[in-house]
Amino acid sequence: MNDRNSVTAEAVSQAEPLTKRLRHILSNQNLEAHRAVIKEIAAELDADILDCAAALVYLNQSAATIPSIGFWEEQKPAIKPPPAPSLPPIKMIRYRLDIGRTHHVTVEEIRKVLVEESGVDKNNINRVDIHGVYTIIELPAGMPPDIFQHLKTVEINQQKLNITRIKARSKKRGKGNFRRGRQRSAQLDNQSTDLSGVVG
Repeated sequence: MNDRNSVTAEAVSQAEPLTKRLRHILSNQNLEAHRAVIKEIAAELDADILDCAAALVYLNQSAATIPSIGFWEEQKPAIKPPPAPSLPPIKMIRYRLDIGRTHHVTVEEIRKVLVEESGVDKNNINRVDIHGVYTIIELPAGMPPDIFQHLKTVEINQQKLNITRIKARSKKRGKGNFRRGRQRSAQLDNQSTDLSGVVG
């Protein structure tokens, strides 16, 4: 017997729920329009109506692995939505607060006070690093001057924040310090040479 025409035990077991569904549809639905569609498909394919029904059962068996679509609809490829435009990263500025572990402050308290007193979005408060007597935080650039002044006077646990902006260290400054140190050591060498001439 041909494999194509053989009926496996698995196919029979899958037919049981299908039979229940078909019985329900046959007794509760008006299928005139669907009959007309099947006749049209059978005529177009030059196939027997029973063969068309068998093909529909085959489609139904594989419905668990493909998206549910009407038998008469053409399956369209899923269209991916365009990616959301990525926003440029927010420029962050580092600030120092005159409050730290010795004042029994927590990251949550600092975030809450900053949100309430400045209106900054809590998701835009970055890197809250609490040290002994101070805290370093990052906030978005462009803080209005009046809010900056107000935050100087805000208190947590009776300790003023006294917020100050931390200036970025420039690399040139470091190189300048190094050169100046070499010049000083050169001056000291010259002085010692002069002194040795005097002593000699």
